[in-house]
Amino acid sequence: MNWQVYIILCSDDTLYTGITTDLQRRFAQHASGRGAKYFRGRQPAEVVYQECGLTRGSAGRREMEIKNLTRAEKRTLIASKTNKITS
Repeated sequence: MNWQVYIILCSDDTLYTGITTDLQRRFAQHASGRGAKYFRGRQPAEVVYQECGLTRGSAGRREMEIKNLTRAEKRTLIASKTNKITS
């Protein structure tokens, strides 16, 4: 199964990182309040980063790596060539 790591820019200008096999479905879950508890009190604005082609294990490890980055490092990652979001 093709797992993905993603970063969502939230309504309060924070960055949320997660993993999924279906990014559109997961974003819709977050937007409807059926996703992560993180979105209670804030809304997802847009997906700003995506990495594809991972296994469940590698996606989870990569998610933790990204969550441990500083905000500035996450912004650099979002601007990098590894970002699969098409502008």
